[in-house]
Amino acid sequence: MRIIILGAGRVGESVAETLVTEANDITVIDTDPERLRDLEARLELRGVAGNGIQPSVLRGAGAEDCDMFIACTAMDETNLVACKIAHDVFGIPTTIARLRSPEFPQGDKLLDKTGFAVDKVICPEATVTRYVQLLIEYPGALQVVKFSQGQAHLVAVRVAPGSRLANHSIADFRAENPDVPLRIVAIYRQDEALPVEGDTRVQPGDEIYVLVAREQVRQALQAIGNPDRPVRRVMIVGGGKVGLRLARSLTGVCQVKIIESNRKRAEYLSGQLPPEMLVLEGDGADEDLLEEENVGDMDLFIALTSDDEDNIMSAMLAKRMGARRVMALINRRAYADMMQGSTIDIAISPSHAVIGELLMHVRRGAVAAVHSLRSGTAEALEGIAHGDAKTSRLVGRRIGDIKLPAGVRIGALVRGQDGEARVLMASDETMIESDDHVIIFLPHKRMVREVEKLFQVRATFF
Repeated sequence: MRIIILGAGRVGESVAETLVTEANDITVIDTDPERLRDLEARLELRGVAGNGIQPSVLRGAGAEDCDMFIACTAMDETNLVACKIAHDVFGIPTTIARLRSPEFPQGDKLLDKTGFAVDKVICPEATVTRYVQLLIEYPGALQVVKFSQGQAHLVAVRVAPGSRLANHSIADFRAENPDVPLRIVAIYRQDEALPVEGDTRVQPGDEIYVLVAREQVRQALQAIGNPDRPVRRVMIVGGGKVGLRLARSLTGVCQVKIIESNRKRAEYLSGQLPPEMLVLEGDGADEDLLEEENVGDMDLFIALTSDDEDNIMSAMLAKRMGARRVMALINRRAYADMMQGSTIDIAISPSHAVIGELLMHVRRGAVAAVHSLRSGTAEALEGIAHGDAKTSRLVGRRIGDIKLPAGVRIGALVRGQDGEARVLMASDETMIESDDHVIIFLPHKRMVREVEKLFQVRATFF
């Protein structure tokens, strides 16, 4: 695809990096020529210096022959105007805007073709908030992503030493838990993927990915045996847009303390949040402050400032002082990769969190959802099987008979709509029917094109 990205900030850079690896033709527009030169030196893309809301700049970037326009500058108004010009002047078929303000939700009339012409809204702050909310709901998980309108969940878990899965083979685990419908689709040991076979023995510290129906997530986590103590006390460092969103979402759910270093911002937060939430002015890496506020009693400590180093240091300090689980917001990809699996339990990358929302529009075939996993190296994809046995590579076939790239696994099917939807765990004997939603795990994104072909009907299908 020919894609123009407006904005070479952290989100724009991460989006460009992901899309370039999939052999897309990428052009990045930014007002900073030096930043563009750096991107051109590292990635196979073209940089255009200029103001992206000017038609002449868009024309120079190739807007007249463009498939997708992604506006992800730091300014909502710039992104909205740029999408309007991209659609109205150049007829770009798909426009995506990063919008921080909650005043422009997806589906709002202001965003339709007669308004700002935004097809898809992405908001890293909202995505990160949803990400953390799911980890609070399921404390034993490293990551939780939803498919088919939440009917099926893919849950990443690090196997604890006392887990019922630790030091057992997958076959033994299934035999001991026959009433728990789940499917293990991936196992990683120190970043090395292991074969998911019946005789594969799981060890403490392994990272596993499990597909399970929404109603049985807790049952699956209990069967695996990881500690699942509810999150009752939360400490947030950083009262910016993400911190405020998260605190608001936890009203009535958890006891929350927020530490904010800027006095004016702390005063603003205290006026925006309910009185039972304690807002403190101070440094999240101040050991005396953390001790005074009983950080060791916290079920969850989350560092959400705009400074990666501060987030890393405060989270590591909180863990050393006894916080049960710690998370840190980390924008730099190298830092996030380095911190994953360290003293910090979970490194959150805002740019990685929104990549899946963009990839859904890039994928070919009938793709309904995409989630980026393992810092963008792996992927989970939901596609819809259309056609019949003559026109489809999936419909009317047993899963065991479908040729898949090495390591790719069909994890589950969602059959039916709305209240009648059923989640079926995949097995070799499972037959795929037309309109089934098929959830597939890909250990590496280079396999995407082969998997996409499975959902493309042949020319004889009408």
